[in-house]
Amino acid sequence: MSDLPSSIDVAIVGAGAAGIAAATRLKQAGVSALMIEARDRVGGRAHTIPAAGDVIDLGCEWLHSADKNVLVKVAEQHGFTVDRGTPGWTGPASVGLPSRDHVEYRKALEDFFDAVEEAAATGRDRPASELLPKNSRWDKLLRAVATYYSGTELEHISIIDFDNYEDTRINWTIREGYGAMISGAAKGLPVAFDCAVSRIDHSGKSVKLETRRGTIEAKAAIVCVPTPLIAEGTIRFDPALPEKQAAAAGLPLGVANKIFFEIGGDFSYPRGHFYGATDRVETISFDLFPRGRKLLSGFVGGAFAVELEKGGPAAAEAEARRQIVSMLGADANKRLRFMRTTAWRSDPFARGGYSSALPGHAGDRAVLAAPVNGRLFFAGEACSKIHFSTTHGAWETGLNAAEDYLKGRKG
Repeated sequence: MSDLPSSIDVAIVGAGAAGIAAATRLKQAGVSALMIEARDRVGGRAHTIPAAGDVIDLGCEWLHSADKNVLVKVAEQHGFTVDRGTPGWTGPASVGLPSRDHVEYRKALEDFFDAVEEAAATGRDRPASELLPKNSRWDKLLRAVATYYSGTELEHISIIDFDNYEDTRINWTIREGYGAMISGAAKGLPVAFDCAVSRIDHSGKSVKLETRRGTIEAKAAIVCVPTPLIAEGTIRFDPALPEKQAAAAGLPLGVANKIFFEIGGDFSYPRGHFYGATDRVETISFDLFPRGRKLLSGFVGGAFAVELEKGGPAAAEAEARRQIVSMLGADANKRLRFMRTTAWRSDPFARGGYSSALPGHAGDRAVLAAPVNGRLFFAGEACSKIHFSTTHGAWETGLNAAEDYLKGRKG
């Protein structure tokens, strides 16, 4: 959209999954809505790009709890291919973890999850790190894996929030790319690009949004932005909303980044998953030939991901190659061409990967999601009590925010 409208029924701040879901529902209801997006694209933390004659997802990639995931139907409605193959995370690793050890590790992981569930049932919140098995040989790997699914260390994770997450452990992908699917779902929806919002004035009967391209007046606004943008005041509210800022601060974004290599020539290693090390937290999770593609992709989270991101692509490549050599041998590196790494913490409109609640802050998700005076609504993965850190969680909260607006309008 080249020109901003002076007024609109509903302004939606952010054109990620939550914003697209809200815009879709409002369009169905005949409500004029406009997504206001700081980037030059839709999708937010869902972003697919062409690479090595195929596509890669720089952000979200998996349809988690796919047997119940609302986005499976959305993908199929928009003509995308749902790949129902299994990711292979729970099967024996290709190298570095013999089958017997893998079974032992999986038991340690399940025991940890069970301990979290039992402790959360008491209602007393505390850091998830306190539930790790004592003197376990798997301590370092359990800690590393936690940074993959939470983006941060177990010391910073509320056990109550952790236990609230619902997961059927069925994980599928989109053949054409998850980000491509989310972008496809936005087709036909009005959006203003390069339009970062700096201030939301909700002091009057209408809402006024100040953007880098001018001011938009709306009857209501649905705010669908990552928590750091609220917690740190990048978007300012007038009157101030200190309870929203505090809730967003209690739901910080962890960091999860990817490292991609293209596989060339004669590469005889089998398709599968392996860790760069099993005896240290600073390890990378690797997938060889993921879903048949000629790629080796690495995944890294938490403080280690932050450290590598600060060092830039060269640091990420060097560390990935070092760990690959330690597991596959020096010959493997000769057939790998470094493509790119992601840097979500450095992205000014994301500031990280996905949210987790700090110990004592599990209730902040409901606080963040609560409407304000029937004019301000909030959505995004951090607003979801049971599907946080996922794209379908973001989508569901976008639908909920739109429904809340529609109910208020009828009332």
